Amino acid sequence: MKRKLSKKKIWILVAVLGPPGLALFMFLVGKLVMSLWNWLLPPLFGLPAITFWQGLGLLLLCRILFGGFGSHSGSSPSRSRNPEEQERVRQAICDRLGTGRSTGESRVSEVNPTTEN
Repeated sequence: MKRKLSKKKIWILVAVLGPPGLALFMFLVGKLVMSLWNWLLPPLFGLPAITFWQGLGLLLLCRILFGGFGSHSGSSPSRSRNPEEQERVRQAICDRLGTGRSTGESRVSEVNPTTEN
């Protein structure tokens, strides 16, 4: 028979196994970044090899600059707007770009105009 764990036991497991698991994950990812850098960039571009800590720093820098490592479900600004607000933003962008188009108009005629002889 299968026993179901209580919420309290799950939290205890997370508290006990979480920090070592996080440390192991950070170690492996830092080692991976360092190894990839040292394998690819010095021979290709003549850059110096990096240490483990520099690899972790590079990973953190990329995280800050480009994001990632997590899901951002539902946090997209375009998904949180209602249709009227989306249309208002779309129209403001069109006005700023000087296209003067409304949402439903096709851009094909502007890009590839056909001429009749």
